[in-house]
Amino acid sequence: MATAPSASNSRPALSTRPAWNGDYVFLFENLILKDFRIRYRNMSLGLLWSVVNPLVMMAVLTFVFGKVMGNTSTRNFPVSVLCGLVPFNFFAGALISGTNSIVDNAGLIKRMPVPRATVPLAAVLSNVTHLLIQIVLLLALALATGEQWNIHWLWLPFIWGLEIVFLCGLSLITSAVNVFVRDTRYVVESFNTVLFWLVPIFYAFDSIPEQYREIYQLNPVAALVMAMRNVVLEAQAPAPSLLWKLAAVSLTSFAIGWVVFDSQKRKFTDHI
Repeated sequence: MATAPSASNSRPALSTRPAWNGDYVFLFENLILKDFRIRYRNMSLGLLWSVVNPLVMMAVLTFVFGKVMGNTSTRNFPVSVLCGLVPFNFFAGALISGTNSIVDNAGLIKRMPVPRATVPLAAVLSNVTHLLIQIVLLLALALATGEQWNIHWLWLPFIWGLEIVFLCGLSLITSAVNVFVRDTRYVVESFNTVLFWLVPIFYAFDSIPEQYREIYQLNPVAALVMAMRNVVLEAQAPAPSLLWKLAAVSLTSFAIGWVVFDSQKRKFTDHI
Protein backbone atom coordinates (compact mmCIF):
# COMPACT_ATOMS: atom_id res chain seq x y z
CA MET A 1 0.00 0.00 0.00
CA ALA A 2 1.48 3.35 -1.03
CA THR A 3 2.08 5.79 1.72
CA ALA A 4 1.41 9.46 1.43
CA PRO A 5 4.52 11.57 1.02
CA SER A 6 5.67 13.16 4.22
CA ALA A 7 5.53 16.91 4.64
CA SER A 8 9.29 17.09 4.51
CA ASN A 9 9.38 15.27 1.14
CA SER A 10 6.72 17.48 -0.42
CA ARG A 11 8.63 20.71 0.22
CA PRO A 12 10.62 22.23 -2.64
CA ALA A 13 14.37 21.82 -2.47
CA LEU A 14 16.11 24.41 -0.40
CA SER A 15 18.13 27.09 -2.19
CA THR A 16 21.78 26.20 -2.60
CA ARG A 17 23.05 29.77 -2.63
CA PRO A 18 25.74 30.50 -0.02
CA ALA A 19 24.47 31.76 3.30
CA TRP A 20 25.75 34.95 4.91
CA ASN A 21 27.84 33.97 7.91
CA GLY A 22 28.06 37.37 9.54
CA ASP A 23 31.77 37.95 8.86
CA TYR A 24 31.68 41.67 8.12
CA VAL A 25 35.46 42.02 7.95
CA PHE A 26 35.68 39.35 5.26
CA LEU A 27 32.82 40.94 3.32
CA PHE A 28 34.25 44.46 3.43
CA GLU A 29 37.71 43.21 2.51
CA ASN A 30 36.46 41.39 -0.57
CA LEU A 31 34.18 44.21 -1.73
CA ILE A 32 36.99 46.75 -1.39
CA LEU A 33 39.52 44.52 -3.17
CA LYS A 34 37.01 43.84 -5.96
CA ASP A 35 36.50 47.56 -6.55
CA PHE A 36 40.26 48.14 -6.41
CA ARG A 37 41.02 45.45 -8.99
CA ILE A 38 38.31 46.61 -11.38
CA ARG A 39 39.44 50.23 -11.20
CA TYR A 40 43.07 49.49 -12.06
CA ARG A 41 42.57 46.57 -14.42
CA ASN A 42 44.73 46.94 -17.56
CA MET A 43 46.22 50.26 -16.34
CA SER A 44 50.00 50.52 -16.72
CA LEU A 45 50.46 53.27 -14.10
CA GLY A 46 48.02 51.83 -11.55
CA LEU A 47 48.19 53.64 -8.20
CA LEU A 48 50.49 56.29 -9.66
CA TRP A 49 47.37 57.94 -11.09
CA SER A 50 46.54 58.91 -7.50
CA VAL A 51 49.68 61.05 -7.57
CA VAL A 52 49.70 62.18 -11.21
CA ASN A 53 46.13 63.54 -11.36
CA PRO A 54 46.31 65.94 -8.39
CA LEU A 55 49.80 67.11 -9.36
CA VAL A 56 48.70 67.94 -12.91
CA MET A 57 45.60 69.77 -11.69
CA MET A 58 47.64 71.63 -9.06
CA ALA A 59 50.14 72.75 -11.71
CA VAL A 60 47.38 73.94 -14.08
CA LEU A 61 45.45 75.83 -11.39
CA THR A 62 48.65 77.36 -10.01
CA PHE A 63 49.61 78.60 -13.47
CA VAL A 64 46.16 79.95 -14.37
CA PHE A 65 45.16 81.55 -11.08
CA GLY A 66 48.61 82.15 -9.61
CA LYS A 67 50.50 83.38 -12.67
CA VAL A 68 47.98 84.39 -15.34
CA MET A 69 45.40 85.87 -12.93
CA GLY A 70 48.15 87.21 -10.69
CA ASN A 71 47.06 85.81 -7.32
CA THR A 72 50.00 86.72 -5.08
CA SER A 73 48.10 87.16 -1.82
CA THR A 74 47.71 83.46 -1.03
CA ARG A 75 50.65 82.04 0.86
CA ASN A 76 52.22 78.91 -0.67
CA PHE A 77 49.64 78.84 -3.44
CA PRO A 78 50.47 75.31 -4.80
CA VAL A 79 50.00 73.69 -1.38
CA SER A 80 46.88 75.78 -0.77
CA VAL A 81 45.44 74.47 -4.05
CA LEU A 82 46.32 70.90 -3.13
CA CYS A 83 44.56 71.36 0.23
CA GLY A 84 41.44 71.94 -1.85
CA LEU A 85 41.99 69.32 -4.54
CA VAL A 86 42.57 66.37 -2.21
CA PRO A 87 39.21 66.72 -0.37
CA PHE A 88 37.34 67.43 -3.60
CA ASN A 89 38.89 64.50 -5.49
CA PHE A 90 38.05 62.12 -2.67
CA PHE A 91 34.48 63.39 -2.41
CA ALA A 92 33.83 63.23 -6.17
CA GLY A 93 35.36 59.78 -6.63
CA ALA A 94 33.80 58.21 -3.54
CA LEU A 95 30.33 59.60 -4.25
CA ILE A 96 30.33 58.25 -7.82
CA SER A 97 31.53 54.84 -6.59
CA GLY A 98 28.93 54.78 -3.84
CA THR A 99 26.11 55.86 -6.15
CA ASN A 100 26.80 53.09 -8.68
CA SER A 101 27.61 50.41 -6.10
CA ILE A 102 24.25 48.64 -5.80
CA VAL A 103 23.66 48.49 -9.56
CA ASP A 104 27.26 47.45 -10.27
CA ASN A 105 27.01 44.62 -7.72
CA ALA A 106 23.58 43.40 -8.82
CA GLY A 107 24.84 39.85 -9.34
CA LEU A 108 26.23 39.61 -5.83
CA ILE A 109 23.11 41.07 -4.26
CA LYS A 110 20.84 38.62 -6.10
CA ARG A 111 22.94 35.56 -5.31
CA MET A 112 24.08 36.26 -1.76
CA PRO A 113 22.07 37.44 1.27
CA VAL A 114 24.72 40.04 2.11
CA PRO A 115 23.73 43.05 4.21
CA ARG A 116 22.84 45.56 1.50
CA ALA A 117 24.30 48.59 3.28
CA THR A 118 27.80 47.11 3.19
CA VAL A 119 27.94 47.54 -0.58
CA PRO A 120 27.84 51.38 -0.79
CA LEU A 121 29.86 51.67 2.43
CA ALA A 122 32.61 49.46 0.99
CA ALA A 123 32.54 51.49 -2.25
CA VAL A 124 33.29 54.66 -0.27
CA LEU A 125 35.98 52.98 1.82
CA SER A 126 37.68 51.61 -1.30
CA ASN A 127 38.62 55.20 -2.17
CA VAL A 128 40.50 55.65 1.12
CA THR A 129 43.59 54.04 -0.42
CA HIS A 130 43.82 56.83 -2.99
CA LEU A 131 43.05 59.37 -0.30
CA LEU A 132 45.96 58.23 1.89
CA ILE A 133 48.35 58.46 -1.06
CA GLN A 134 47.20 62.01 -1.84
CA ILE A 135 47.43 63.11 1.81
CA VAL A 136 51.02 61.82 1.95
CA LEU A 137 51.72 63.73 -1.28
CA LEU A 138 50.20 66.90 0.19
CA LEU A 139 52.18 66.70 3.43
CA ALA A 140 55.41 65.87 1.58
CA LEU A 141 54.94 68.86 -0.73
CA ALA A 142 54.18 71.08 2.26
CA LEU A 143 57.43 70.04 3.96
CA ALA A 144 59.37 70.42 0.70
CA THR A 145 58.14 74.01 0.27
CA GLY A 146 59.13 75.14 3.75
CA GLU A 147 56.13 74.31 5.92
CA GLN A 148 56.90 72.76 9.30
CA TRP A 149 55.37 69.74 10.97
CA ASN A 150 53.15 70.82 13.84
CA ILE A 151 51.11 69.13 16.54
CA HIS A 152 47.87 70.14 14.84
CA TRP A 153 48.48 67.54 12.13
CA LEU A 154 46.92 65.18 14.67
CA TRP A 155 43.56 66.75 13.76
CA LEU A 156 43.76 65.20 10.28
CA PRO A 157 42.38 61.72 11.18
CA PHE A 158 39.46 63.32 13.03
CA ILE A 159 38.37 65.74 10.31
CA TRP A 160 38.83 63.14 7.59
CA GLY A 161 36.87 60.62 9.63
CA LEU A 162 33.94 63.04 9.73
CA GLU A 163 34.19 63.53 5.97
CA ILE A 164 34.06 59.76 5.40
CA VAL A 165 30.99 59.51 7.65
CA PHE A 166 29.32 62.27 5.62
CA LEU A 167 30.12 60.51 2.35
CA CYS A 168 28.86 57.17 3.63
CA GLY A 169 25.52 58.75 4.52
CA LEU A 170 25.24 60.54 1.19
CA SER A 171 26.17 57.39 -0.74
CA LEU A 172 23.51 55.37 1.09
CA ILE A 173 20.94 57.83 -0.26
CA THR A 174 22.23 58.14 -3.83
CA SER A 175 22.87 54.39 -4.23
CA ALA A 176 19.30 53.62 -3.17
CA VAL A 177 17.81 56.25 -5.48
CA ASN A 178 20.01 55.07 -8.37
CA VAL A 179 18.37 51.62 -8.24
CA PHE A 180 15.01 53.17 -9.19
CA VAL A 181 16.18 56.23 -11.18
CA ARG A 182 19.24 55.35 -13.25
CA ASP A 183 19.81 58.99 -14.19
CA THR A 184 21.01 59.57 -10.62
CA ARG A 185 24.64 58.88 -11.52
CA TYR A 186 24.55 61.67 -14.14
CA VAL A 187 22.97 64.06 -11.64
CA VAL A 188 25.82 63.25 -9.23
CA GLU A 189 28.43 63.86 -11.95
CA SER A 190 26.86 67.24 -12.77
CA PHE A 191 26.69 68.07 -9.08
CA ASN A 192 30.42 67.34 -8.73
CA THR A 193 31.18 69.71 -11.61
CA VAL A 194 29.22 72.51 -9.94
CA LEU A 195 30.75 71.72 -6.54
CA PHE A 196 34.26 72.22 -7.92
CA TRP A 197 33.51 75.94 -8.18
CA LEU A 198 31.67 76.15 -4.87
CA VAL A 199 34.58 74.77 -2.85
CA PRO A 200 37.46 77.18 -2.13
CA ILE A 201 40.07 75.19 -4.06
CA PHE A 202 41.87 77.99 -5.87
CA TYR A 203 40.54 80.91 -3.82
CA ALA A 204 40.74 81.74 -0.13
CA PHE A 205 37.86 81.63 2.31
CA ASP A 206 38.50 85.32 3.09
CA SER A 207 37.55 86.24 -0.48
CA ILE A 208 34.02 84.88 -0.02
CA PRO A 209 31.42 87.62 0.71
CA GLU A 210 30.36 87.75 4.35
CA GLN A 211 26.75 86.78 3.67
CA TYR A 212 27.80 83.45 2.11
CA ARG A 213 30.44 82.33 4.60
CA GLU A 214 27.99 80.61 6.92
CA ILE A 215 26.66 78.55 4.02
CA TYR A 216 30.19 77.59 2.98
CA GLN A 217 30.95 76.33 6.47
CA LEU A 218 27.91 74.05 6.33
CA ASN A 219 29.32 72.41 3.19
CA PRO A 220 31.43 69.53 4.57
CA VAL A 221 33.80 69.58 1.60
CA ALA A 222 34.44 73.32 1.92
CA ALA A 223 34.73 72.96 5.70
CA LEU A 224 37.33 70.24 5.27
CA VAL A 225 39.34 72.40 2.86
CA MET A 226 39.38 75.23 5.38
CA ALA A 227 40.34 72.86 8.20
CA MET A 228 43.17 71.41 6.09
CA ARG A 229 44.57 74.89 5.44
CA ASN A 230 44.30 75.73 9.14
CA VAL A 231 46.33 72.65 10.04
CA VAL A 232 48.89 72.49 7.23
CA LEU A 233 49.48 76.13 6.26
CA GLU A 234 48.57 78.09 9.40
CA ALA A 235 49.79 75.58 12.01
CA GLN A 236 46.66 75.97 14.09
CA ALA A 237 43.67 73.87 15.08
CA PRO A 238 40.46 74.23 13.05
CA ALA A 239 37.96 76.67 14.53
CA PRO A 240 35.62 74.97 17.05
CA SER A 241 32.56 76.33 15.22
CA LEU A 242 33.82 74.76 12.00
CA LEU A 243 34.34 71.39 13.70
CA TRP A 244 30.89 71.41 15.28
CA LYS A 245 29.24 72.19 11.94
CA LEU A 246 31.25 69.50 10.16
CA ALA A 247 30.36 66.93 12.83
CA ALA A 248 26.67 67.88 12.89
CA VAL A 249 26.23 67.73 9.11
CA SER A 250 28.21 64.49 8.81
CA LEU A 251 26.30 62.63 11.53
CA THR A 252 22.96 63.94 10.26
CA SER A 253 23.82 62.82 6.74
CA PHE A 254 24.66 59.32 7.94
CA ALA A 255 21.49 59.04 10.03
CA ILE A 256 19.25 60.16 7.15
CA GLY A 257 21.12 57.96 4.69
CA TRP A 258 20.70 54.90 6.89
CA VAL A 259 16.95 55.47 7.29
CA VAL A 260 16.40 56.06 3.56
CA PHE A 261 18.49 53.06 2.52
CA ASP A 262 16.90 50.74 5.09
CA SER A 263 13.41 51.69 3.93
CA GLN A 264 14.18 50.84 0.27
CA LYS A 265 16.63 47.91 0.38
CA ARG A 266 13.94 45.21 0.25
CA LYS A 267 12.84 46.47 -3.17
CA PHE A 268 16.30 46.34 -4.77
CA THR A 269 16.12 42.78 -6.10
CA ASP A 270 13.04 43.61 -8.18
CA HIS A 271 14.71 46.58 -9.88
CA ILE A 272 18.32 45.56 -10.55
